[in-house]
Amino acid sequence: MKFKRSRAARRGRIEIIPMIDVMFFLLATFMLASLAMQRLDAVKLTLPAGRAQQMAAHEPLTISVDRRNEVFVNRELMRPDQIESTVKHLLQPNGNVVIAADDAAGHGVVVQAMLAARRGGAEHFLIAVHRE
Repeated sequence: MKFKRSRAARRGRIEIIPMIDVMFFLLATFMLASLAMQRLDAVKLTLPAGRAQQMAAHEPLTISVDRRNEVFVNRELMRPDQIESTVKHLLQPNGNVVIAADDAAGHGVVVQAMLAARRGGAEHFLIAVHRE
């Protein structure tokens, strides 16, 4: 006598459509999160064009000079005599200083800002350019 199974053995299936929905949701979430990490409060400058390597992920100290020859250290307006003490206070050990100067900024103002930063302890300078 042969007994019939009450339930037929079924193989499990992997449903791919819900997995695709989850992946698109994660993609959209990470894209929106990365857009939220953009710095939108930076000083408005027109950087010169050039080829450069990508910088490391850490936040370097930034000295910006705009077209009116105003000097900013990390987006804060500074007088020339304040740059040295501010750099001394904010510079990390072995830290880089990024110089972001507008195309129309005076060469002398940029050089004076760099010299003040050097007196404040900066040793390595990087010049910011707009990538082509």
